[in-house]
Amino acid sequence: MSFRSEHPVSAEQISAALAALAAEPAADPEKRPEGPQEGDRLHLLGSLLAKTELEITAATRLTEEEEIEDVLETLLGWGEQLGADHDLAVNVLTNRLHRTALQVSEPEAEELPPGREAAYAAVMTAVYTLSAQLHAEREDAEGTRHALSGAEEALIDILQGMHDLRVAIGDAPGPEDEADNS
Repeated sequence: MSFRSEHPVSAEQISAALAALAAEPAADPEKRPEGPQEGDRLHLLGSLLAKTELEITAATRLTEEEEIEDVLETLLGWGEQLGADHDLAVNVLTNRLHRTALQVSEPEAEELPPGREAAYAAVMTAVYTLSAQLHAEREDAEGTRHALSGAEEALIDILQGMHDLRVAIGDAPGPEDEADNS
């Protein structure tokens, strides 16, 4: 599915929004003497997204049960911008889940700790399950099967990561403990 904004924002507009929020990234006048360029657009959008998410997080600290209403209020604003387009909503959610998975996975790490590995798999389970549902709605049995296989593999990774955490805190025997008991 492809999505094109009816009124795409320029790098300059995004930079202005960041400046208005006092979050504009430091500009390197030697690299970009003329200011932000269209090639900077996605980077700037990422900065704007981070600023927005940080503001939402600060405004919706979930310390009390009734504060979930604050989160729901942000969803109302999100929904107003998105409109009633179900496919677009799923596309936006899938995009967000992919970003979340990458952030959880620590791309620079050679090996993830078991809890992060399980969290990554949990996010990917959601991605695959949403994808499976979309394929099913389009009566694409092969696409549904492929996505469900990905979800099943991710579920196995969640369980393995949870078990590995239990081993790490001594709640479950590790492979070496099981070998000693044989």
